[in-house]
Amino acid sequence: MKRTIQVMMGQDALPVGTLHFEAVGARQRSAFAYADSWLKRADRFGVEPGLPLVAGPQFHRKAGENSVFHAAIADTEPDGWAKRVIMRDHAQRRQEARRAGLEIASTQLNAVDFLLAVDDASRVGALRFQDEQGVFCRASEPGRRTAPPLVELSRLLAASHAVETDTATAADLAYLRGRGTSLGGMRPKCTVVDDDGHLAIGKFPSMQDERAVTKGEVLAMCLAKAAGIRAADARLVVSDGQPVALIRRFDRTANGRRLMYVSSATLLGADTTVVREHFYTEIADAIRVHGAEVSNDIEELWRRMAFSILITNVDDHLHNHGFLHQHHGQWRLAPAFDLNPFPERARELKTWISADTGPEATIDALMSVTGYFRISLDQARRILTEVEHAVSHWRDHGRTLGMKDGELEAFAEAFEHPERNAARQVAASA
Repeated sequence: MKRTIQVMMGQDALPVGTLHFEAVGARQRSAFAYADSWLKRADRFGVEPGLPLVAGPQFHRKAGENSVFHAAIADTEPDGWAKRVIMRDHAQRRQEARRAGLEIASTQLNAVDFLLAVDDASRVGALRFQDEQGVFCRASEPGRRTAPPLVELSRLLAASHAVETDTATAADLAYLRGRGTSLGGMRPKCTVVDDDGHLAIGKFPSMQDERAVTKGEVLAMCLAKAAGIRAADARLVVSDGQPVALIRRFDRTANGRRLMYVSSATLLGADTTVVREHFYTEIADAIRVHGAEVSNDIEELWRRMAFSILITNVDDHLHNHGFLHQHHGQWRLAPAFDLNPFPERARELKTWISADTGPEATIDALMSVTGYFRISLDQARRILTEVEHAVSHWRDHGRTLGMKDGELEAFAEAFEHPERNAARQVAASA
């Protein structure tokens, strides 16, 4: 099976290149070739470091669990939750066809099916995909909004819970189809349009939650801003008594134009399916090579490490950090997202601070890389003072969000631990 997909960019649908996909049995591979018109543009740039601006096809073969597509394209694929919805919808439609007596080809979904199942209007970043019929995948269907407004949250929540409990109907799956996200994770979520008309991600409570996870994420995002971190706007909305975390999309401008986004894994050229550790020092190196504002972003990265240590944000893998394109192949750290306190987990970071520190989330490890990050002792003290002060008010922020004492207590171990004291000691040292 072969497919030829045109790759476009932004609201103006500028031709960027052509994506070729081929599947032979279980083997799948792809190739990407820049369009001649893109290579001639004065404002051209490589959509990722692994796709240099050269003519001709650049091949990519699926190996192990990694994507069959180059990393910048793979960053736009549906995440784990969205894939779950897509697979169930596919199975449901095949069952209905069988019951109707229709002949069903024994085909399974392949990589390009998942890639093109993401709705064009809500796909992360600026890349867009046009099929052989000239249709932007998934173009809006008659009578259907591509991203539902907040007033439909209750329906989204009910349909998502039905998927979790294996009770989803064909109508539930059709409603969720194409409305997933690309930003990672198996938790139920959906793209929505907020009251101001901006794209946002609605993150729903899971049936498996033992604490107020959505409230905890919004609390962390609010604390991040208080700590001087550029973080995505986040707030809580209540639907049928359920708290939904509403995270505004940062890959769209105020007037809805699309911004090119890649994950940190893509900027580093890291294969995250291979068992090896990755380090914040690697992200700093990538910023030095590809950054538009190197010193500001490296200091920001150090501040984010301090914050993650102090709130026990230990799901900080490379796909939970990202970059937005600025100009001519230079990138800036995207606003922080997916910040979550994990009181029940070991205090070990997914992305190590450096190869020498190991995974431990400690202030000692953080201070050991000040030289590498070109952070002076005075800067380190100032940053730690600001971050620790913000985190120290976590209960006050939580109560402002409407969290009850029992809900706050469930997060206490994520915020109250010896590293807070260590941060204060460094901040106060002369």
